[in-house]
Amino acid sequence: MSEIVSNLKDQRVAYRIYLILGALFISSLVASNLIFQKFFSWDFLGIYTFEISVGILPYPITFLITDIISEIFGKRKANQIVTAGIFASFFSLIIVSVSAAVPATSWSPINDETFDKVFGATVIAVFASMMAYLFAQYIDIQIFHFWKRITKGKHLWLRNNFSTFSSQFIDTLTVLLLLCSADIIEWERFGVLLLNGFLFKVLVAALDTPILYVAVYFLRRRFNLKEGGELAMEI
Repeated sequence: MSEIVSNLKDQRVAYRIYLILGALFISSLVASNLIFQKFFSWDFLGIYTFEISVGILPYPITFLITDIISEIFGKRKANQIVTAGIFASFFSLIIVSVSAAVPATSWSPINDETFDKVFGATVIAVFASMMAYLFAQYIDIQIFHFWKRITKGKHLWLRNNFSTFSSQFIDTLTVLLLLCSADIIEWERFGVLLLNGFLFKVLVAALDTPILYVAVYFLRRRFNLKEGGELAMEI
């Protein structure tokens, strides 16, 4: 149930928090699109070795943020942030495309060849990320609020992890299908990268659950929200 913030000071604080979360969400999303071409390996406690793109590192943050916004500000505000992220990604794509089209000077530290090598696949990467992003984020929000209704606002860990696990698999699968189809990644790497990407995101989603609880606890306390309650900002 939504609770309207009647105090003007609290409205402004709530709106600033929403803007900060939105800024973190958009910057994480855009950064993941720009840095995706670098891959690294990570040995997790000697149990499993991940081979993943550095673009995955900031991406789970976006799901944590949408879960915080969904829990405190509601489904509508979470969807607004997702939509803003779409426009931000397209805008960054335009900037990169224009930058690639402008010829480098003879004394430029970064020449056209180097720039194209780093950002040449950005157009396809952003498109692939956008398709996955559209499916995954909206599905994440839908599943989150489905479990919120089922549990009557209780068991935050359940809706956080169930929604993220499902959406992250869809996200990883969609991105890899598009990148392999565009010959950016070899098909023989598809299975390994799908498993690595999904397991890494599941691990991060499980690890960020305490962060979600802490953030939700302090925000509920700050605005005197009941368990399962949501803020209805007037500004």
